[in-house]
Amino acid sequence: MRFITLQLRFLVPLLVVLGAAAYFSLPLMDRLTLRWFARDLNMRGALVANTLSESMSEAIQDPRGRKLQALFGRAVLDERLVAMGWCPPGGGLAVRTPTFPRDMSCADAERIASEPDPQLRIEGGPVHVSVHDVQAESGPVGRLVLMHDLSFIDRRSQDTRRYLIFLIAGLGVLIALVTMVVAQLSWRGWVRGTRALLRGEGLLRPMGAASPELEPIAQELRTRLRDLEDEYRRARTQESDWSATRLQSLLRTQLSGDQVIVVSNREPYIHDRGPGGEVIVRRPASGLVTAVEPVMRACSGTWIAHGGGSADRDVVDKHDRVALPPGEPDYLLRRLWLTPEQEQGYYYGFANEGLWPLCHVAHVRPVFRESDWQQYREVNQLFADAVVAEARGEDPLVLVQDYHFALVPAMVRRKLPRATILTFWHIPWPNPESFGICPWRNELLEGMLGSSIMGFHTPFHCKNFIETVDRFLEARIEHEHSTVTHRGEHTFVESYPISIEWPSAQTVAGWPSPQACRHSLGVELGIPADHRLAVGVDRFDYTKGILERLHAVERLLEKYPQWRDRFTFVQVAAPTRAMLEEYQSFQQRIQALARRINERYATGGRDVVRLLARHHEHDEVNRLYRAADACLVTSLHDGMNLVCKEFVAARDDEQGVLILSRFAGAARDLPEALLVNPYHVEEMADALHQALTMPHAEQRERMASLRSTVREFNVFRWAGRMLTDAARWRLRERVSLRVKRHRDDTLA
Repeated sequence: MRFITLQLRFLVPLLVVLGAAAYFSLPLMDRLTLRWFARDLNMRGALVANTLSESMSEAIQDPRGRKLQALFGRAVLDERLVAMGWCPPGGGLAVRTPTFPRDMSCADAERIASEPDPQLRIEGGPVHVSVHDVQAESGPVGRLVLMHDLSFIDRRSQDTRRYLIFLIAGLGVLIALVTMVVAQLSWRGWVRGTRALLRGEGLLRPMGAASPELEPIAQELRTRLRDLEDEYRRARTQESDWSATRLQSLLRTQLSGDQVIVVSNREPYIHDRGPGGEVIVRRPASGLVTAVEPVMRACSGTWIAHGGGSADRDVVDKHDRVALPPGEPDYLLRRLWLTPEQEQGYYYGFANEGLWPLCHVAHVRPVFRESDWQQYREVNQLFADAVVAEARGEDPLVLVQDYHFALVPAMVRRKLPRATILTFWHIPWPNPESFGICPWRNELLEGMLGSSIMGFHTPFHCKNFIETVDRFLEARIEHEHSTVTHRGEHTFVESYPISIEWPSAQTVAGWPSPQACRHSLGVELGIPADHRLAVGVDRFDYTKGILERLHAVERLLEKYPQWRDRFTFVQVAAPTRAMLEEYQSFQQRIQALARRINERYATGGRDVVRLLARHHEHDEVNRLYRAADACLVTSLHDGMNLVCKEFVAARDDEQGVLILSRFAGAARDLPEALLVNPYHVEEMADALHQALTMPHAEQRERMASLRSTVREFNVFRWAGRMLTDAARWRLRERVSLRVKRHRDDTLA
């Protein structure tokens, strides 16, 4: 009954519209038909007059008019010619046929013929009146009045009217039949598919509801959409309140029951053996770990990583798993073990001698070896197999982290086609020309396009990636939707600026004051209390601009000699990738430059540059941030760089100045910092002088704005945006799957 009612709602207006079209079109058709025939009759009358002109010229010589009468009598034998009359020059009607109206004069005929509708109704029916000049060799000899029968026009108009009515009625019936058939099939299919979707996937059931035709299904849809809209509205209205609790709430509402798996090379915690054989737990110096570990604590998932600590094997269970964080387990870490050959080829070789310099514009030549590529593929397959083994269902949410695993998304997709794979590329993405030098560029791109969502730090990196795909692969790209379709699979490309976990009020309350930090650091490093302090915190990496930073310090002391005995620069440089020749050479150059500056400007036995080339725990780095007058982040090229955000988060006193490279992704989000070109030594030296002499009020104004930005755009918002997009993607995929299954069932 509901279906019939819906059909009538469509068919009744359709019939009304068709009837109105017929009603208004018939008079128009009649007028057009009459106009066409009137024109034809005028032309026919002129032809008759021309044909009879010679015969009439001879017949009018008869004074009695018998010849003309006989001529007219023969002419009106034509079934369409009803009557004829002859009007000589300057006189009245001279000759007429018996059917010519007796009361009509020549003047009356001319008047009627000049009207737009030259019709006259006589006893036999309506006639068309026309008047034509008759020409002889001597000139005009009179005028001929012709009356043509119009009854055949009425008959043809009636025929046309019937044909038009039959045509419109036939079209209406045909449209109605097609509509009923299509609507019947669509109705039944969509009712089954929609109800199966909403009830079969664990979503909310209808609340009983109402009687209109689509109300039960509409109520189910409204209930689900209302939940999504409420969550989206809360996400937009409470942007400054992203926390682990809120992220957990988002996971419960949008990814309820879904398994989350993280894949990364670096593990969030490393277990090493101490000097006495005891197990020491430490967190590696990694922006990735800083960003992703809070997310895993919020979602209680599984993290798959390479186990490289000396005691890592001793603390895992028989499945190579360990619960983390230590003492407060929130998630599982699944460790994978690599052979020295695999680690050398995959990590040190292809990833860090090939992809790392390829993606960073740091003017270091990338090295590509066939053996490294084979190891890279092998290790990526190892991690992909681990994801499949850890998956509890067919559609886990897999978060693939960074350039070490460009092939993993497609490998997982082949085994788990329903998985939602979100890949985040933590380093920059180069332009197509630069990326094109990689011998295995197509394989890398195809691997990454196994992702459901491909994330980068900035829109510029997204643009570079899409242009690279467009250059080297056959793919359909929808720029307005940032979507790439390759071999039937869709990948959404979006920017998600990464950040840090904003410290809680309880954490901040446990920090020593900036003055206490400054005092303890001065005692530990022998820095006088009246010295101004600038710091840099990085890994020993050529992309971080440490060499350029030291040149800027040297130039500061040359250009502004007042700082020679009042300034100290502390550079924390955690060792990394020390097995690579490029990094060994870089570390030696840094040490040599630091020695040269100290030999040149050291006073009283105190070095200007303090190079701390060892790993520092988070509390030690935080003390350095809180003690510093300025923090230098001078990356030559960086995806984001979280050191600048950590420095801002550490300065609850709203003092200190951030000097930030404009080539770091964070520069787009932190314009209140002093932005510099790290290749321009003079500019960096001037910026450092400006920071050291900046008034406290200006420092407070800049730092307050920076802290507001970092607090609002924290790591939980970064994760929340990605997971919200992933939830929408999963919902869309489930709808598509249901529709496909319904279509297959219908065809079967």
